Amino acid sequence: MVKICCLGAGYVGGPTMAVIALKCPSIEVVVVDISVTRISAWNGDQLPIYEPGLDDVVKQCRGRNLFFSTDIEKHVSEADIIFVSVNTPTKTRGLGAGKAADLTYWESAARMIADVARSDKIVVEKSTVPVKTAEAIEKILTHNSKGIDFQILSNPEFLAEGTAIQDLFNPDRVLIGGRETPGGRKAVQALKDVYANWVPEDRILTTNLWSAELSKLAANAFLAQRISSVNAISALCEATGANASEVAYAVGKDTRIGPRFLNSSVGFGGSCFQKDILNLVYICECNGLPEVANYWKQVIKINDYQKSRFVNRVVSSMFNTVAGKKIAVLGFAFKKDTGDTRETPAIDVCKGLLGDKARISIYDPQVTEDQIQRDLAMNKFDWDHPVHLQPMSPTAVKQVTVTWDAYEATKGAHGVCILTEWDEFKSLDYKKIYESMQKPAFVFDGRNVVDPQKLREIGFIVYSIGKPLDPWLKDMPAVA
Repeated sequence: MVKICCLGAGYVGGPTMAVIALKCPSIEVVVVDISVTRISAWNGDQLPIYEPGLDDVVKQCRGRNLFFSTDIEKHVSEADIIFVSVNTPTKTRGLGAGKAADLTYWESAARMIADVARSDKIVVEKSTVPVKTAEAIEKILTHNSKGIDFQILSNPEFLAEGTAIQDLFNPDRVLIGGRETPGGRKAVQALKDVYANWVPEDRILTTNLWSAELSKLAANAFLAQRISSVNAISALCEATGANASEVAYAVGKDTRIGPRFLNSSVGFGGSCFQKDILNLVYICECNGLPEVANYWKQVIKINDYQKSRFVNRVVSSMFNTVAGKKIAVLGFAFKKDTGDTRETPAIDVCKGLLGDKARISIYDPQVTEDQIQRDLAMNKFDWDHPVHLQPMSPTAVKQVTVTWDAYEATKGAHGVCILTEWDEFKSLDYKKIYESMQKPAFVFDGRNVVDPQKLREIGFIVYSIGKPLDPWLKDMPAVA
């Protein structure tokens, strides 16, 4: 029986291993993590992450051929294939701070694998890592190998949160990078055989190690670039009276471009886009390619610009001050159908409003108050370091309240900011909301969730990103 062990029980490791266990009943899959609370949650009724469809998959396999454990060394030493899915945060100090990936957790994982291995192992990079990580890992393993053969593979994940289970069931492609040696080819084939249980042969691509690692960074950079492109156009649309949704629809009809990832919004978030682009920038700089580095840097700059443009629009519309005013924030996760708040635009928007002394009331159907308070108290890049290294003061931000009801959040508010495109925000009773708010009542739709015309008929002053401006806002410059 093939035994698989996965180091790291987070957003990547948990769902990926659950689906492998479901699709490969003859393989034993164990997910290990140093966090006792996280493993307990995976073994309990309330899983540590929210992902549609994940509960069902875990319940079908758990205890049969899917196990969650904190006994890391035992399971690593018994496994044939070890997936490594640990954090690769951005470095916050030292060489490459603010851009380079911090490979501390990767390196300690590799050293531990070398220590406990008693038989040949295939080690699979599953977390997003900078190009040439595999080479570093290989050096650590071979220099500590005691005669054991280690093969390193790169198998980047291309999951989108909110649709991860569907993405795993029916992937566009599975990418496996390995060494072009007899041992490397054999290891690639072994991993290919696992995926071949449910993925069609023509969707399993094999490349060399570097191509696989770079493909992941490039894919995320291209996706983020599309969002920054449409967001750059949204600013021009507001200035000229064009409608970004119409422009995006017309552009997306070109089959060479296609319609996906062309919705203008308050900005992109998530654990990968910014981190991977910064990584790409750093690698380009290290390889003497400043022009390429600057090109990708601009994608991040436009994203930051979009968030500050949104905050400026809110403040300038409301008589140039939000001091002491209650602003309701609907949605804190970086996108719908996930509880993940890593790099969510809501953090920067809330911090911007707090900087102007606003009082903020937040409602998100999946994000806890503790998480929101921690996110708002955190420094840039700290979010991907282990929880025990993060600030733990849940009441760090006194001007922020978190409610479990959209109507409670909006009651008595001067303005409403929609920052996540949760479906339920489309069907709220905006008439009821309007009646409970201070007048003039503002809605700032950062995700184009609501119909601006209908809201204007109720009496709201509405700002929708990239849409023609409400007459009220035309005289209010929103450039800081």
